[in-house]
Amino acid sequence: MNTSNEIEVPSPEVSQSGSSRRSFLKGAALTGATTLAALGGLATAASAQQHDEENDSMKSEHDHLKKGDRDILVAAEIAEALAVTTYSNIIDIAPFFKALASDDQGYLIAARQEEMSHYLLEQSVTEQFTPFTQFFYPPKMFADAQTTLNVLVTLEDAFIAAYLVGVRNFSTRNLRVTAARIMGIESDHRTLARVLGPNVTAPFGGPIETITGIQGVAESVDPPNNNGYERTLCWTSIDQALTALTPFVDFNAAKAAGFDTSEAYPFQPFNPTLPNPLGDFISFSGC
Repeated sequence: MNTSNEIEVPSPEVSQSGSSRRSFLKGAALTGATTLAALGGLATAASAQQHDEENDSMKSEHDHLKKGDRDILVAAEIAEALAVTTYSNIIDIAPFFKALASDDQGYLIAARQEEMSHYLLEQSVTEQFTPFTQFFYPPKMFADAQTTLNVLVTLEDAFIAAYLVGVRNFSTRNLRVTAARIMGIESDHRTLARVLGPNVTAPFGGPIETITGIQGVAESVDPPNNNGYERTLCWTSIDQALTALTPFVDFNAAKAAGFDTSEAYPFQPFNPTLPNPLGDFISFSGC
């Protein structure tokens, strides 16, 4: 563990996938000059709509889940449980939180709700709970604002890259679209975490002008939206995401990484309320 406030995380390993997945678009052109043909077309369209609705259902996603899909979803559950725990403790015990402006506090509160919603969605498909229910953090995680923001951005970096693995490797279009939709929210969280830096007040070490994420490089918070494209971290397998998160979930790995193992923070699930109903989950297709 280094002596600065920048945390060390395992370097992501690059792996190459020997196979790729392809999805095929289905389409049908309905034509006809007679009433019978028109009625036939309507019947076909109704049948197709019913089929799409079935494919968008939770039951359909669960029943057609492949092992690779399940592995990604369970890893995502671990990440979301970790995210909920992180945001909950920032809100509850981090000294700098109450000194933030109301909109900055609002971001952290809303992010907590969103991460819990993601967890419940994924758990509803796998019908399996996260295998890890308590988490470890670097020293001074919730006492020092610089450490808090470094870790928060580190985690959001990892979540973004992990969901991009889902976009790459999920076996169905619905799951790929859902992964992309969640990844977009994690990207919002990363940017907003960087917005917080300059708003940390002087008594708590602010203003914070650089934040170090998972790549171990201190990056200026100006501008907070400093990505033209999301960073994949060269991850092509969900195992790489799990490796990066291991110190947060495993006692021995946490100790080896220099994390504080004197206290484990429990995951405490709850029923979330999203900030805006227009941003709620409607279906796997996103319609």
